[in-house]
Amino acid sequence: MKIKHFILCIFLLGNASIVFCQNKITFLLQSAPVKDSGEMIFAAGNFNNWVPNDSNYQFKKINGKTILQIQLPNGDYEYKFTRGNWDKGETDKTGKPVKNRILKLSSDTAMDVVIQGWNDNFNPPSSKIIKHTASQNVRIIDTAFFMPQLNRTRRIWIYLPTDYNQSNKKYGVLYMHDGQNLFDDATSYSGEWGVDEYLDSIFLKGKTQVIVVGIDNGLSKRMSEYNPWEFQNFGKGEGDLYIDFLVQTLKPFIDKNYRTFTGKKNTYIAGSSMGGLISLVAVLKYPAVFGGAGIFSLHFGLHPE
Repeated sequence: MKIKHFILCIFLLGNASIVFCQNKITFLLQSAPVKDSGEMIFAAGNFNNWVPNDSNYQFKKINGKTILQIQLPNGDYEYKFTRGNWDKGETDKTGKPVKNRILKLSSDTAMDVVIQGWNDNFNPPSSKIIKHTASQNVRIIDTAFFMPQLNRTRRIWIYLPTDYNQSNKKYGVLYMHDGQNLFDDATSYSGEWGVDEYLDSIFLKGKTQVIVVGIDNGLSKRMSEYNPWEFQNFGKGEGDLYIDFLVQTLKPFIDKNYRTFTGKKNTYIAGSSMGGLISLVAVLKYPAVFGGAGIFSLHFGLHPE
């Protein structure tokens, strides 16, 4: 029987032609250790910003088989499988974390999936030792800072320069997304960035210090909050409201309660992947507020606009 492959391509014509091809990927689960038959299995990767329980990437029972079908543009992807959170991520048969799976995508693809182990088979959550790695210059402003533009709350972190309490100096401010990942391994879902360790080290070299404000992502809301457009898999984008929260609510709070230079020359924003995208949108939407943006691994894959 011949199988026909259909690839959806979107062409944007301008100074250059850009092609976004949507390929169909089918993951067929061949085997996995039995843990709880009622729990679902998810794929998490750089295609959904490593959200471990994204319902759009959940295996389903179809005709007696356990299958995940998604669509992605051409590109290189990294991913793993979980049972809903990273404490229940896949391992090898000895319990060691597996390396990221790699998918180089240029056409419709079908893949067999074999999962050898789950983290909680070897390391029950109750016995897990949580090691915090945030430096003494990091503190949490609020575990439930209200975001009136979005009618929800969020944990907010702050890094204060090493000499903050020993001087009357003012400092520039860098606002960063994915606060869970910036300072502390215990809260990170993909390894902390080490922002605090880096800034601690350059202080010893006499270099300019800054205040860093970290805003936790909204987990299941991450893809909508870091996205100003509507997208079929994630619904209506809330990126404009999220940026308004940063500018209209969070920045005034920081400037009121900490010694900051408030002008655009000393106010920056930064993030990676979808966080890079929303940083770019923020600096374009509020050029009088942000003097620049740090943009890493910019995610344009979902946004042909």
